[in-house]
Amino acid sequence: MKDQAEKLRIMMNNMRQTTERTIRGDSPSTRVICVSSGKGGVGKTNLTLNLGLALIDYGFRVLILDADMGMANIDVILGKVPPHNLYHVIRGEKTLDEVVFTGPKGIQTISGGSGIVELADLSAGELDDFITRLSGMESSADIFLIDTGAGISRNVLSYIFAADELLVVTTPEPTAITDAYGLIKSVDSMQRGKPISVVINRVDDDKEGDSVAKKLSMAVRQFLHRDIVIVGTIPDDPTVPKAVKSQMPFYLQNQHTPASLAVSKLAATLCNLPVRYEGREGITRMFRRMKSFFR
Repeated sequence: MKDQAEKLRIMMNNMRQTTERTIRGDSPSTRVICVSSGKGGVGKTNLTLNLGLALIDYGFRVLILDADMGMANIDVILGKVPPHNLYHVIRGEKTLDEVVFTGPKGIQTISGGSGIVELADLSAGELDDFITRLSGMESSADIFLIDTGAGISRNVLSYIFAADELLVVTTPEPTAITDAYGLIKSVDSMQRGKPISVVINRVDDDKEGDSVAKKLSMAVRQFLHRDIVIVGTIPDDPTVPKAVKSQMPFYLQNQHTPASLAVSKLAATLCNLPVRYEGREGITRMFRRMKSFFR
């Protein structure tokens, strides 16, 4: 077991060095990744936060928007609940700097609050003003992770519609797999060709992860006539719930546990996926898309 863990650590270090050599080129825009799930309770928020921390170790600057209305758990995991959120920025009551929380490793987080509701009601002039205030974020983040709520509500779909790509989190539970397929189906009917990746959380072993990946991929290919990318599996690791109880991201608590090593591998995989960009304004483009979604 020690030999296997050591080999995995060496592989992670090699992948990290390779990735760090390639990411600091002329990045055309901030990469916007929406992290969603078909059902709640699959560990999506915890995975988003720890993935962000792992991406920082590869040299990326990461900003996370906690867009789960009424269930803003990223701040809770970090042990910090800010008094202001995106709603206050949209209303012009606070600046972005005043609502961005900088956490460990320099990770930045923003609580979405009810901002999406307010965004839908902005006039063209108000939206332009909001976009102007957002423009400064383009130079401070390489990757923008959006942690949405679960399911296929209009709120969730608006974020997915606006993002460059979707990362679906599921578990081996039959209901979670079914709901993940339902989410993929809804997104595909809304945006045919949307880049969709899947990560399977809390697997007992590689065999279970491979089995779930095969079933989901086959169903999507057979009924939706498209492909998805399985970007990784995360083992069911007892250190994860212990870290949550202590309000400490498990990746920070110990980077050599099975879950932490798997998240590091996931980050490396995402780093090396081909990405389609449209222009240079990743974050501001995203919010313009969100506005158009509600028209």
